[in-house]
Amino acid sequence: MKTDTVLRSEGMRILAQNLGIVDCERFITIILQEPFNYTDWRQDLFVGEPLDGFLDSAMKYRKTIEHTKLETASNIT
Repeated sequence: MKTDTVLRSEGMRILAQNLGIVDCERFITIILQEPFNYTDWRQDLFVGEPLDGFLDSAMKYRKTIEHTKLETASNIT
């Protein structure tokens, strides 16, 4: 299990990479300002998406993450 600090850092990096720094900050502000129920949000997130499509998306994401980790490791050495 990751520490809170590591999880927070990784989350911010992922948000900034995918949204850009400005929209990342906006997203965080929106989440902090509005009442947000994560459980309710997750229940509706993939409604209507076929399981095969979800699994394909998950596998593509996993490959992207693995590729990123390999690139990061090769840049360190």
